[in-house]
Amino acid sequence: MYDYPLDPSWSIDEITTVIALYNAVEKAYEGGISRNEFMSAYRAFTAIVDSQAMQKQLDRAFEKASSYSIYKVFKEAQKGVEWIQL
Repeated sequence: MYDYPLDPSWSIDEITTVIALYNAVEKAYEGGISRNEFMSAYRAFTAIVDSQAMQKQLDRAFEKASSYSIYKVFKEAQKGVEWIQL
């Protein structure tokens, strides 16, 4: 178990959305996820965390805690594959 990196200033809805992205990344590593499902979670995440610097900071913190990378899953999704599994 590990703690998700979250910003205490976020609302409950924003936290839920960010955790949904973390869950999508976990799915990509632990069995796979459809590109559409991941990209939907990713777009919702970027609507909340619109700063690329903050996105990178959260990705590093999440990877440090879980060994899963948001960036790597996103790069795989950009290849246009229908199923992402790392």
